[in-house]
Amino acid sequence: MSNRLAAHLPRAITNLSSRARSAIGVAVATPLLLFGLLGLGRPATRPDSGLAGCTSISTTHGLTARDFREIRALFAASHWPRLRAAGIAYADLLSQLRTARGTDGYEAVWFYQRLSAACAVHRASR
Repeated sequence: MSNRLAAHLPRAITNLSSRARSAIGVAVATPLLLFGLLGLGRPATRPDSGLAGCTSISTTHGLTARDFREIRALFAASHWPRLRAAGIAYADLLSQLRTARGTDGYEAVWFYQRLSAACAVHRASR
């Protein structure tokens, strides 16, 4: 740097006491520390309601039509489109099968496989 430019710069502070140096260090470090700690203190995210639907669908014995509506609502509120679509389709199928006669059950197996695959993918990504 040329001497002409250096003449316009403020002079360096050279005679600082140790107390002043400590105060400057604290003033610089405090915001950095607070922002770092606040970043770690984020609230835990709620688990997806579709995963709650996955656990409730695994116990299908003794469920009523009202239970199927509640399970469908859990899947409908899911953030993941694949889980939402598979869960809604399976809950709708289960409510239809309660009154259906003469079905072979292959459709229910396919829907359940699709739902269990979606549940497994999203449980692993948690």
